[in-house]
Amino acid sequence: MQTVGLGWTAWLALLAGIVAIGLLAVAGPGYQAGWFGLGTALQRMLTWAAYAGIAALVLGVLALVMNLRRGGGAAFVALLAIAAGTTAVAVPWRWQQAAGGVPRIHDITTDTITPPVFVEVAALRQRLNVPNGLEYTEEVAAEQRAGYPDLAPVFLDVPPTDAYRRALEAVKASGWDVVAADETGRRIEATATTYWFGFKDDVAVRVTAMPDGGSRVDVRSVSRVGRSDVGTNARRIRDYLSALTK
Repeated sequence: MQTVGLGWTAWLALLAGIVAIGLLAVAGPGYQAGWFGLGTALQRMLTWAAYAGIAALVLGVLALVMNLRRGGGAAFVALLAIAAGTTAVAVPWRWQQAAGGVPRIHDITTDTITPPVFVEVAALRQRLNVPNGLEYTEEVAAEQRAGYPDLAPVFLDVPPTDAYRRALEAVKASGWDVVAADETGRRIEATATTYWFGFKDDVAVRVTAMPDGGSRVDVRSVSRVGRSDVGTNARRIRDYLSALTK
């Protein structure tokens, strides 16, 4: 009877781990499908996943210690539960750590004085009744400069027309949906979609002619929902500029 009891501890731990991983897996696609709101997806489901993960870890370690000498299936099941629990706890924890290490803003640009403007995207956001606005305030600029001091425009040693074409190719290569591509105004607007939750972030790219015949490229990335972007927009801008200068 004792062996049976110990085995059930391992299976109970695995069940908790499966529930935890399931909550993590459903949070993003469920939000995208409209099954529940952002608050439920980010706060409740990830929190429940973490709690279930902790339960899986505690029960898994207990079952492993009890069954370690006996070996067999119970110990293996306990190890699976520990792995699942660790994953379920690590994902929300890393998300929280990332959020705490960046400014609580969602509008990021390489030009904090005169950021690139949205035209077609602005109209699109209005039609969709997007919660976040497009006003880039001095308060946001100050937070960005403090949190992302490395973000700056890129200068290319090519004429503006060539720089614009290169910028558009980089936008398409990034997998963003192009909303507007104005070669005359050297302005690009696009929408990027995150993988897990499917968040929509709008991006504006502006190419400016320089006195020496070269070009300056500025980028702005703005989230449609949420106060903090957990560093996503800044990372997107860095990746884009890195690809542009290769």
